[in-house]
Amino acid sequence: MTGGSDGERPSDWPAKKRSFDSVEAAANRAVKNLSLERVPPEPSYAPEPPFNINPTPKIITFDCYGTLVQWYEVLLREVGRAASGDRKDLDARQILEAFSKEARRATAEKPHRLYQDILRSGFRAAFRMHGLQLHDDDLERIANSPKTMGPHPDVPDALGRLRERYKLAIFTNSDDDLIAPTVEGIGVPFDYVITAEQAQAYKPSRKFFEHAYRNIGVNADETVHVAMGMYWDMKARHELGFRAIWVNRRNEKGNPDWLPYSEVADVHGAADLLLPS
Repeated sequence: MTGGSDGERPSDWPAKKRSFDSVEAAANRAVKNLSLERVPPEPSYAPEPPFNINPTPKIITFDCYGTLVQWYEVLLREVGRAASGDRKDLDARQILEAFSKEARRATAEKPHRLYQDILRSGFRAAFRMHGLQLHDDDLERIANSPKTMGPHPDVPDALGRLRERYKLAIFTNSDDDLIAPTVEGIGVPFDYVITAEQAQAYKPSRKFFEHAYRNIGVNADETVHVAMGMYWDMKARHELGFRAIWVNRRNEKGNPDWLPYSEVADVHGAADLLLPS
């Protein structure tokens, strides 16, 4: 008998009741999970802490290319000019991204190589990856283009404000003769310019920063580093523990593993943090 008349339980009632109970329990769990999904998940890392000016730094150090001067703007123009005759469909940003990967590899190699040599070999390889032959005159123009890079519009005024209170330094992955015209073009004097050529090492290596602090005569905790480079500078911040301000000019996503660092849109924003009213 598979069913019963009114007032009677079917012969398979316990099995059916267990089935109904399991369906009801699953429905209750689904409702509960649905309500939980509306609650924002907990962040996987600590939120960015407010910038702490104490202890007051003795010197503010800056990355140069991209942070102070128009690295991407100039290189995109020069790369686009070199590639325009061969590949109309190619985005210059693809070549610049390929160069950046080459530069990471080359700057980590030993013995130390001058940055202008890395510019030459890196861009030649980047063009080749995209099936392009880079002519020698185009290559030399790209390799020398850092000398022509002018400051971002916000930079001279912000540096002028900071110079009234602090000493200023540049920490750059560059060569002495390559960076000299660039620094002069910024129009604000710096107390120190520390290059990879002097340190015989490139950021983000510990050797670079230890060389720089030793030559300036400060400890890391007596400085604040202002930079656009997430890999080149914020990675070093994480490993060495100094205070840093990330200048996110390109509205990029930072690496939460390298927090804490403060984030600003330009050097004016960094000056506001370093010159509290």
